[in-house]
Amino acid sequence: MDRNKFKKERRNKIRRRIRSTIRGTAERPRLAIYKSNKHVYLQLINDLDGVTLLGTASNATALEGKLKGKSGLEQAKVLGGELAKAALEKGIDKAVYDRSGYKYHGVVKAAAEAAREGGLDL
Repeated sequence: MDRNKFKKERRNKIRRRIRSTIRGTAERPRLAIYKSNKHVYLQLINDLDGVTLLGTASNATALEGKLKGKSGLEQAKVLGGELAKAALEKGIDKAVYDRSGYKYHGVVKAAAEAAREGGLDL
């Protein structure tokens, strides 16, 4: 089997297992992360209503100046802080972290820690 296909299937299996236990609500939404080879995406999701409350990404034009010339890890830190600040402005101070099947290190860990430092209770 192709190694990339195997890795993708493994991550999706882990992701399904995690999502079977994690649910976001209006009071405590799910902070989901997705990372591609170029960009990082963070969203606060209310699963009960099926609504994305907030979202930010490394390719957002509003954050272009803050992210220019930074590594993926540094971008994840900025994104986590910005999302936490926007969530606090909307009155959201708690969230459930969904690592989406990724290992908890690098970009995934940096985004979570920055959100915690920004004031979100994960």
